[in-house]
Amino acid sequence: MSANKSFSIISLGCPKNTVDSEVLKGYLESHRMNYEQEPENADVIIINTCGFIESAREESIETILETLEMKKDDPGKKVYAIGCLTQRYPEQLRLEIPDLDGVFGVDSTDRIVNKIVPAADSCSDVERVRSLLTPGHTAFLKIAEGCDNKCSFCSIPLMRGTQRSRSIDSLLNEANYLREKGARELILIAQDLTRYGSDLSPSVNLELFLEELLSARLFPWVRLLYANPDFWNGKTNRLFNEYPELCPYLDIPIQHASPRILKRMERGSDVERMAKKLVQLRKDVPGIALRTTVMVGFPSETEEDFAMLLDFIEKIRFERLGVFTYSREEETAAYRFSDDVPEREKERRKELIMQLQWDIGREFAESKIGQTIDVIIEGKDENGYVGRSRWDAPEIDGVVRIESDRDLSIGDICSAEVFDTVDIDLTARITD
Repeated sequence: MSANKSFSIISLGCPKNTVDSEVLKGYLESHRMNYEQEPENADVIIINTCGFIESAREESIETILETLEMKKDDPGKKVYAIGCLTQRYPEQLRLEIPDLDGVFGVDSTDRIVNKIVPAADSCSDVERVRSLLTPGHTAFLKIAEGCDNKCSFCSIPLMRGTQRSRSIDSLLNEANYLREKGARELILIAQDLTRYGSDLSPSVNLELFLEELLSARLFPWVRLLYANPDFWNGKTNRLFNEYPELCPYLDIPIQHASPRILKRMERGSDVERMAKKLVQLRKDVPGIALRTTVMVGFPSETEEDFAMLLDFIEKIRFERLGVFTYSREEETAAYRFSDDVPEREKERRKELIMQLQWDIGREFAESKIGQTIDVIIEGKDENGYVGRSRWDAPEIDGVVRIESDRDLSIGDICSAEVFDTVDIDLTARITD
């Protein structure tokens, strides 16, 4: 057993990173190490970094440097960096931040466990080793790693590699394990859910896996994140109606709506075809909330291109939307383009989209007044309980403020009547 008896993990970036951190946490706990919530109390601190865009890299470096400050008061403390940033720039990090006790990329769980706990056995039962960092009532299930899409701006394949789908059996095993641990909401994630299973032999698909998962009735709520509109299969739409457990919510990033910009992004999206898919989704799944992500300031984006994007957002009226400014990434296909949209202009365009989306989001919230909705309880503050609706993913969407005359528990799913809104959030009172 290592002399280091406690550890802490600082997990940055997306939910896919969170899952990796949870697997690592489970491995270390299986070797009798104690998890500490507060890094300053731990013998070993592991920082799971993000390297997706410049701002994420800056946050990762800043977190590493701040954490290393703790070693001044406790020289015996060990600090390791893992994840996407370290996968992409391992040698630079070793040279420029020599105080790190180790630098490990992605898919290196066994290596870092052996570094911290020498001669530790590898754990083959990955589906049942995870130890959650999220609140116990919500869990992410990563159904595939890597990505086969060739978006010119994206560095994910450089860090995560090509798509590697997991078998349906392994996913169902892990889903059962998460249910045993108390999860009530399961959120399916991958870099692109829609390509799931195409790399397996024999090949499977998202629709087939969802049928297997939903028919088992393991979770009251199942949610889908990250579906590429190019490959969304309209046949999957029926599952939202056939299985009430499948939340009427879909994260379907479009990135842009100018044919010229989409071509330069190597997205392959036909704007008219994309619009028809989204309209069909709304027709097939009444009341569905669509979340999307768009990018402004891509090289050569003109006012006309930007106007097309604004018009598309106005037409489709996504209930949830996030917007990024373009970040030029080394080794990506778009790196050869001149980053010719000034930063100030990128920010102006971002602000215009957010102003439009704010109005759309408030309109959606106000449309819920008088309705009785399901809410999952997330916590409590000085004003009462806080929860989420079936149209809200954790941390990225809105919340529901709850009035209740009785005690509620985190993870409870309750019926509540919406009677007011605060910006894009709902206010409701328990009805059962």
